Amino acid sequence: MDINPVKKTEKFWRTLGPGFVTGASDDDPSGIATYSQAGAGFGLTTLWTALVTFPLMAAIQGMCARIGIVTSAGLTTTLKKYYSKTLLYVFVLISFPAIILNIGADIAGMGAVANMLCPSVHAIIFSTVFVILLIVTLIYFPYRKIASVLKWLCLTLMLYIIVPFLVKQDGWAILKATFIPQIKWNKEYIAILVAILGTTISPYLFFWQTSMEKEERVSKKKSIIVDKSDITDMRKDVNLGMFFSNFVMYFIILATGSVLFRGGVTTINTVQDAASALKPLAGNSAYLLFAIGVIGTGLLAIPVLAGSVSYMITETFGWKEGLNNKWHQAKGFYLVIAISIIIGFVINLIGINPIKALIFTAIAYGVTAPVLIAIILHICNNKKIMGDFTNKLHSNILGWITLIVMTVAAVALFATM
Repeated sequence: MDINPVKKTEKFWRTLGPGFVTGASDDDPSGIATYSQAGAGFGLTTLWTALVTFPLMAAIQGMCARIGIVTSAGLTTTLKKYYSKTLLYVFVLISFPAIILNIGADIAGMGAVANMLCPSVHAIIFSTVFVILLIVTLIYFPYRKIASVLKWLCLTLMLYIIVPFLVKQDGWAILKATFIPQIKWNKEYIAILVAILGTTISPYLFFWQTSMEKEERVSKKKSIIVDKSDITDMRKDVNLGMFFSNFVMYFIILATGSVLFRGGVTTINTVQDAASALKPLAGNSAYLLFAIGVIGTGLLAIPVLAGSVSYMITETFGWKEGLNNKWHQAKGFYLVIAISIIIGFVINLIGINPIKALIFTAIAYGVTAPVLIAIILHICNNKKIMGDFTNKLHSNILGWITLIVMTVAAVALFATM
């Protein structure tokens, strides 16, 4: 029986949920800057990291999603209920400034890149427009509409897959760099590996993923009783999202490694540096695609960052929360989102260096990630919390590998600093 390809595509698109959005949002402007520096500074030698980070990301985000589905609560609520409140408060105190600085860096990157595309308009004006657009959208529109918009914004990342093919490539060199890890035992290379791990496996995504799975079930009016099909559908969604995230990361490193590194541009501090450097080396098409992609990913990532902060704070203090609620039903939740974005914007106005801000962010994420991963592993092996949906052996193996890798990365971060 013939299946209409359009209907098949529409059905597939509808099945994509929080996992797809979470994965795509990980490639925010700050992440793009990190991947661009990896490519520009070290050529193709970090391409293999995309293969390594994918299973680690998928394992941890899958656990977070399962917690949200089984408990019908966010990660903060689960931590508050079953673990030390002091530990929770420490996480919130460390995470809040880190995420705010991340938002500020992303807003700055979007404004600067938009200004490059339209020099007659100041970057601050573009940033202001983006801030207003994001706040109004998040407050005014219901969850289903926001989720739909975020899914479409994910497609802007596809632009980065095109960029590497605008110049001639060495297929054998790409394959070799992808499947044969090349590790350079020097401070700079170790630092970029740590930065890639910190960018791809970020604690704020743990909170967002868990809360979004809960929101998705409420939105679709699903039963509180969880069955295996729910877990199967979630796993497909999360795996696809994490694969998409790493796929895009791979092509950003490939683009900057084969264009900028080859062209002698080895230092990239911001996304606008990367876009500017591409123009003379790869032409206007690469420059435009890269710049437009930055704006699209910023519009995707900032709601995730601000939403993560809001879920953390409102669940900690027991306020009503959730994107499924309207403004008058959860004013505190939406005020935290708006204030988070505004503070991030103000950071740019008072002249805080976004690169230095991201260094602090990396430190905060590096400190909290191993501890959070350990707690997530504990939750997912606790029958009192997860019932029949505790971790299988392969999840525990990948989870422990992730914990070890992130712990080593945290130690290496301080050593390289």
